[in-house]
Amino acid sequence: QVQLVESGGGLVQSGGSLRLSCAASGITFSIYGMKWYRQAPGKQRELVASISSGDLTNYADSVKGRFTISRDNARNTVYLQMNGLKAEDTAVYYCNAVKRFSSRTSYWGQGTQVTVSS
Repeated sequence: QVQLVESGGGLVQSGGSLRLSCAASGITFSIYGMKWYRQAPGKQRELVASISSGDLTNYADSVKGRFTISRDNARNTVYLQMNGLKAEDTAVYYCNAVKRFSSRTSYWGQGTQVTVSS
């Protein structure tokens, strides 16, 4: 059974930092690209950051220079370090795993709430 379990969300003041973690089980983690999405109330889910199985990273323009995605294949975990948080970063953050060369094989976590107070 595949599970993606996010953690690390919470309430933080504007300008603060949080580190989200997503622990995967039931998959060969190293062959999956990993992504972080977020969804704010009343808005569509948006891609925040991604890291390929080969460690190539991409970021949404809104988070470039503030967020860093990384992965630890030994721990089957992907991280999202979020610095300089703003009120507009408030959302539920979701972890997504997409199998290399098979994008239809995709799994989602349950989400973790991040709230930034201004």
